[in-house]
Amino acid sequence: MAIKPLLSMLTTSNTDYNYGYPTPAQSPNPGEVTCWLLDTRGLWPGDNILMADGAAEALSLISVPEQNIIKGKMFVQDARMSLASALLKRLFISQTLGMKWRDVRMSRKGNAKHGKPCAVDGVGRPIAGIDFNVSHQGGLVALIGYNGRKNHEYTPSGMVYGMISPTPQDEDVMVGVDIVCVNERDDYRTIDAEGYDGWVDIYEYVFSGEERWSMKYDVDYITLNDGSILPSHEIGRHDRCIERNKHICLKTPEGRDHSFTSDVILDSKLRRFYTYFCYKESYIKLAGEALLAPWLKQLEFFNVRSPKPGQPARCSKHGTWGEEVDDVEVHMHGRNVNDVKMKIQAFEENFMLSTAIQGEIQGIKVPAFKSLNLESDVLAFTPIRQSLTVKSNHNRIVSEPAPRMRTGEAMITSPLVHAKDVPSMNENPYMHAREVPLCLM
Repeated sequence: MAIKPLLSMLTTSNTDYNYGYPTPAQSPNPGEVTCWLLDTRGLWPGDNILMADGAAEALSLISVPEQNIIKGKMFVQDARMSLASALLKRLFISQTLGMKWRDVRMSRKGNAKHGKPCAVDGVGRPIAGIDFNVSHQGGLVALIGYNGRKNHEYTPSGMVYGMISPTPQDEDVMVGVDIVCVNERDDYRTIDAEGYDGWVDIYEYVFSGEERWSMKYDVDYITLNDGSILPSHEIGRHDRCIERNKHICLKTPEGRDHSFTSDVILDSKLRRFYTYFCYKESYIKLAGEALLAPWLKQLEFFNVRSPKPGQPARCSKHGTWGEEVDDVEVHMHGRNVNDVKMKIQAFEENFMLSTAIQGEIQGIKVPAFKSLNLESDVLAFTPIRQSLTVKSNHNRIVSEPAPRMRTGEAMITSPLVHAKDVPSMNENPYMHAREVPLCLM
């Protein structure tokens, strides 16, 4: 832990040394986790991101290298998600460090090409005390961020007070997130050709033998065509079914008769497979590892339950969240991992989002995901919108009739009495950003 210099013991506040910007040590709710979800399926419509309405403004808020990557995407859906991901990362860093949007710098830990993204200071060193991770799939973009600023105090350049040597510091907490979409790639084509057991074995390099066995022959529940749900104990040995298009008749222990096709069993198993996949991906993203990590099969999950789905968007633009499950057990090399919290939550019918947080996690709570609005929750916080708001307020104030003030029996004119309340364009825009939604504070 860095020792505070004498500077921090003076009567002048840290805010003064930070030129009016709130330092992490002063910010509320230290040691908290943020979970955001941004749905891009209705954003920047069209077949070309460069021609999409509003995309030019959003692109201008990120770096040129990132713009070039986004412009080179073959599919516009991928370009939308990459753009949203870049915006969310900057939003989180800017808010967490009290840093101007234009001063946000990012790099990668370890490997310059494949390492985990991180915030860096003016000379490119990772800024300790925060961690974040993003994931995108099927038009959805998720961010999980950790704010551990209570453990550090920063200079305006992002350096930790008292740090003489720029030697790397171990992270107190790491976070990871992943999104999966069940059967997005039409997995049934391969399942019908190879059988479900053969399809699961394609991922032998990812999952252990015990995990694959559970994926093949365990069922959490099945949902019948009438919407009723049969739990696993009512399915009996039909959980061994690994083929589609088979007619099944069963009698539950309570004596109820049911008739259905084996497709509903395979649907449940496929959802269970993606639950495992989502857990594993979010865990290995804690440190920025890839699916080719040599210890991948030694990472095992037990007590896995797939969360029951929510509802898709029908009468509104947004679907609903489904069940949240947080009692999975994590094992590495056959031993229980105690310093990690994981949970998974369903969204709409086919999406699931898993979060992982590891390290000094005592007392840290992982909240449910908060769905963000691009205009009011993201762009409203950027310097472009802040400048437009300030200019609009200034024009409105100077164009209004000067208010009249009563002094005894006389009425006098006080020109521009409110002008002192108008923030200067050179002031920190985030000191006047308290009108953004509470989910971002």
